[in-house]
Parts: sequence; C-alpha cells; structure tokens
Amino acid sequence: MDIAVIKTGGKQYVVKNGLTLEVEKIPGVKEGQDFSFDSVLLTDDGKETTIGSPTVKGAKVSATVVKEGRSPKLIVVKYKAKSRYHKKRGHRQPFLKVKVSL
Repeated sequence: MDIAVIKTGGKQYVVKNGLTLEVEKIPGVKEGQDFSFDSVLLTDDGKETTIGSPTVKGAKVSATVVKEGRSPKLIVVKYKAKSRYHKKRGHRQPFLKVKVSL
C-alpha cells in the first residue's frame, strides 16, 4: 500500500508510510504502544485502487504512538443578552500523535 484512507474519531485521514499525524485519543492505547486501524476505507498501491463498501475487508494500517497529550485550552462562552446569564468554560481535547507504517 502506498496510500490509504482511514477513519478514526469521526474523521477521515489520508495516510502514507512514515506520516505523523494527530488523531483523537483512543481508549486503552498508551505512549510507545503499537496498534492498528481496522476501518480502512480505501487503499492504493500505485497500480490498483481498492474502495471499500464501507471498509476494505482484511486491510489494516499499523501505527505507533509517539506522544499522548492534550491540545491547548479553548475557551467556551455562553451568553444571553439582557438576562444576566453568562458561563465561561475551558476545554482541552486529548489526542494521540501517531506514526503510520503501511
């Protein structure tokens, strides 16, 4: 496989060998651990393209967790005019930085 499209965390990613990307945190996966993405939507090896319906049977993309962390804080503000209502909350989304190996 040269290129693959994977689905994880409600998003789709185009990946190739050696690519490092940030994905949503996957429960049970720790830093330094090897794992595989099972929901592969498309594979392409340069000669033949395989499109799944919805996924390609038997295709897996393996990856290694490089870093486990949380993104910078986002401030969420709710406000209603003329009713003295406001709320201010912060949110930090957890992520995994993974290195893909096809």
